Amino acid sequence: MTEKKPRVGLFVTCLVDLFRPSVGFAAVTLIERAGCTVEVPEAQTCCGQPAYNSGARQHTKDIARQVIALFEPFDYVVAPSGSCGGMIKAHYPDLFADEPAWHKRAENLAAKTHELISFLVDVRGMKSVDAHFDGAVTYHDSCSGLRELKVHDQPRQLLASVTGLALKELPGAHICCGFGGTFCIKYPEISTRMVSDKTADISATGAGTVLAGDLGCLMNMAGRLSREGRPIKARHVAEVLAGMGDRPAIGEPSVSGSPQQRRGAVAPAKSR
Repeated sequence: MTEKKPRVGLFVTCLVDLFRPSVGFAAVTLIERAGCTVEVPEAQTCCGQPAYNSGARQHTKDIARQVIALFEPFDYVVAPSGSCGGMIKAHYPDLFADEPAWHKRAENLAAKTHELISFLVDVRGMKSVDAHFDGAVTYHDSCSGLRELKVHDQPRQLLASVTGLALKELPGAHICCGFGGTFCIKYPEISTRMVSDKTADISATGAGTVLAGDLGCLMNMAGRLSREGRPIKARHVAEVLAGMGDRPAIGEPSVSGSPQQRRGAVAPAKSR
């Protein structure tokens, strides 16, 4: 008798859907290789983090209720972002501390929500990937993924199995890049100084590519690298692990693709 595959709901994230759909495709590929079926609920929107960080608690709760109801049917919820994964896993239960019924539902969802690379390694036991990437890379640990979800060794373990890839550790890899969601808007001068320090450290490694697990961090670093004239590419770690490292890096001109691929990350609500 064939064992039933776990059913995974992919929380695509706003930035992936709108700016880097290839990360969504890479996530689907990796989750399928880990022996799961993947579905992408069409009605999903934001996790509510921007509203939460801005103090709009009621708006955040309204968004969270939609996310909870939408993703409850799945065995697991996986996000290619420590930031969004951390919002659901670490903050949703506290958000509903004054509403027992919703608090329980939030706790249940939090218990089965995982950042993508952590899910592959810690839940599905993936030890290696079948992928190739030519060149040296360095890795930035995003704040939420590292501090809220304890994502650190997992991406490095899988990157070590990518043929042709050389990982050069980034000095201060755990230090914030200065993005911080709304932080970079509220405090632009501080944010610019932080990302400038980060790009200097990236450049010092001699790596030609910087990887991370959060698109917000990557877009922030890629933008600064470009403005400084540094010839260093930025990619989501999932793209390299899924064997998609030969596609244009973040900020580079896109290759041709279907309208659907250019518009959204993955086909809605279909098993893969």
